[in-house]
Amino acid sequence: MLTMILIVVAVILLTVGLVWLVDKFIPSKFKPVLIIALWALIAFLGYQTFMSVYTPIQFNVVKEKRYAKVIKSLVDIRDAQLAHRQVTGKFAGKFDGLVKFLDTAQYTITQRRDSSIIDEELTKRYGGVETYKDIILIDTLGFKSVKDSLYKGDDRYKTMMNVPDTEAQFELKAGLLEQNGINIPVFEAKVMKSVILFDQDEDLIIQENDVVAVDGVNGDALIVGSMEEIKTNGNWPKVYGTNE
Repeated sequence: MLTMILIVVAVILLTVGLVWLVDKFIPSKFKPVLIIALWALIAFLGYQTFMSVYTPIQFNVVKEKRYAKVIKSLVDIRDAQLAHRQVTGKFAGKFDGLVKFLDTAQYTITQRRDSSIIDEELTKRYGGVETYKDIILIDTLGFKSVKDSLYKGDDRYKTMMNVPDTEAQFELKAGLLEQNGINIPVFEAKVMKSVILFDQDEDLIIQENDVVAVDGVNGDALIVGSMEEIKTNGNWPKVYGTNE
């Protein structure tokens, strides 16, 4: 982009020089038309220079706003998936099932407490002298709605599959990944950057897809979870909020 700006500025300066030459050396009867044409060219090139700077700035403004909304939805999806695994032992592979789960699922509220009981074996071994052993008891105190715990009465979970500001939906996958002979549940939710920025400049989208930066979203998509690694974090930097 800097190279383009320098070229346009050089052409503007050259055109201004041509205006001066026309004014100095071209016969008077030809001057008006040529000067008007050259000033029109200067105005056009000035506009192109302005847009070459303004367009990327506006692109970044739109990108930051949309990424923030998308990441909020991805965090909601992750929270829902973690609750699903906690209750069912696995992740959901479809949004319909995940939403239905949230509509009805409940956490069991428990309390752990220490206690002790007679150890019958040791009591016999010690000739009837009562001997005790420590145990941990888990009491069920009640139940609490999963959706209320996660979303505090907000029903946004019902539309968390929709990519904000678009007509698209997040891609959702779930399955098992073997590690050390054990099948571990995994999931992945993602959306391509080109979908999020569907109405933006194509060249700038291509540049965004290739970005590699500490404070940027690397790669061509926003993703939470993974089907290839055992992780549930997102691929965005913490400048957008927690990704864990």
